[in-house]
Amino acid sequence: MSNALDAVIEIFTWVGLGGGLLLAFAAVCLLLADGTWLPARAVVERVDGGRVVRWFDADGGVNEAPLSADDEVEVGRADMADIFYRRGTPDRMRLTHHSPVVRFVSRLAAGVLGLGAVAFVVSIVVLFARG
Repeated sequence: MSNALDAVIEIFTWVGLGGGLLLAFAAVCLLLADGTWLPARAVVERVDGGRVVRWFDADGGVNEAPLSADDEVEVGRADMADIFYRRGTPDRMRLTHHSPVVRFVSRLAAGVLGLGAVAFVVSIVVLFARG
């Protein structure tokens, strides 16, 4: 029984720490690939193809992007919305500052690293408890 417990703790330690570090590296790469998103206050207007948001960027240019179905639900009937736009791209915006994918991978990495850290502490406690 103790050999099986040692094996399980060892597996959780290595998979937790190794997998967590790989996921953390992937999260950093995804964050860098996501680019820089800046906040803006946008006006919501109705056009022929649906609704769009228009905003001024940091350089003073006017930008426009259509609202997706999910964005339509989030914005509702409001005339103005707080958005985040991608620097250097005039037609990309979203309603959240960070990408949901980056947030998911970051939280997954934290959870897996936490599992590895707990397994490591448990292995140390078991080592001294037997000794």
